[in-house]
Amino acid sequence: MKILIVGSGGREHALGWKLAQSPLVTEIMSTPGNPGLAALGRTFSLKVEQAAEIAALAAREQVDLVVIGPESAAAAGLADQLQMLGIPCFGPSKAAAELEASKAFMKEFSVRHGVPTAEYKVFDDAIRAKAYLGDREPPFVIKADGLAAGKGVIIAETRAAADEAINEILFLRKFGTAGQRIVIEDFLPGEEASFFALCDGETAIPLIAAQDHKRAYDGDKGPNTGGMGAYSPAPVFTDAMRDLTMERIILPTLRGMKEEGRPFVGVLFAGLMISADGPKLIEFNVRFGDPECQTLMRRMKSDLAPILLAAAKGELANAAPIEWDARPSVTVVYAAQGYPDEPLTGSVIRGLAQADQVDGVVVFHAGTREDEEGNLRAAGGRVLNVTAIGDDLRQAVTRAYDAVFRIDWPGGFCRRDIAWRALD
Repeated sequence: MKILIVGSGGREHALGWKLAQSPLVTEIMSTPGNPGLAALGRTFSLKVEQAAEIAALAAREQVDLVVIGPESAAAAGLADQLQMLGIPCFGPSKAAAELEASKAFMKEFSVRHGVPTAEYKVFDDAIRAKAYLGDREPPFVIKADGLAAGKGVIIAETRAAADEAINEILFLRKFGTAGQRIVIEDFLPGEEASFFALCDGETAIPLIAAQDHKRAYDGDKGPNTGGMGAYSPAPVFTDAMRDLTMERIILPTLRGMKEEGRPFVGVLFAGLMISADGPKLIEFNVRFGDPECQTLMRRMKSDLAPILLAAAKGELANAAPIEWDARPSVTVVYAAQGYPDEPLTGSVIRGLAQADQVDGVVVFHAGTREDEEGNLRAAGGRVLNVTAIGDDLRQAVTRAYDAVFRIDWPGGFCRRDIAWRALD
């Protein structure tokens, strides 16, 4: 198999790292890729939104499978372009990608198909949005409707902070066209978990769960980010909770998408709030979570290539069961100073070889580039994903931070408390 991975982040590097281990895979290619993916195979300079050009590249290279990493590639219609050329694609159509591309669509879909989620309202007018808050008690959850690179969710602890968030999104266009509408929803108490299921339009296969850390700073403080770390397994997500999630959320969604003429192919990522009443849906993503994917790839023992191909071809019902390493894994995100608002890029990073020497550790590139002299430099907000596996969670966490502290990068920062809930 020749596989083309679309994307440039840590998620895509982790997928490439896992796929490269398959005896079925002869070549890994990526676009636009990153230095980590470049070590696995050829990279191309096409941006993820260039759907027609990427499809033409896949045809020219006689690719056997295209794996879509980021949601923006799916929303640009890459899977539709590949389908017209008869090239298998692991990733949803543009119509199916609306589950993530529009928070309002996701909420309305959930109501239509009985998927449990928080009460909500949609607004494109700031005055009406503020009036809706009325005498409601904070915290308030305010979301930009469109794609905002994981940063379009604001949890306002006060009414004043909520008003400011509404102004920033609707008036100041903090998230550009993604903020033409907002969704205001009730705050759900409980503990968050990320759950993934592979889908082929008809069949869904559950993966294991992970727990993400969305806030920028220790103790779950600071602004929401795309994710500052993750660990798996998540103790809050038991086998019984997995079964409830499949029954109440994943399978109704798969049936509903088919009924509405949007069959879902790819990985369905349900962001959940686990409460005494069971799982409730916070959001859907139409791709692997980042950094949860890095954590899951470290624990997957099965060959990933035939599983993704089976999903792309509508053959998941015949796929072999997925085997997992019982040992826990953890990912620590090393981000550039200033993230998530205005990350400082361009600083030199050293010491990755020393970090990789820590037992059980793999460092994935998430936002890096090589300069003309071969120096590794920061080129994004979330720059490195330090992952570790251990006999128990504490050992995995210790290994991950041992590796982090061997990296020489004054321009970076990380949370020091990844997996604190489980360790407590």
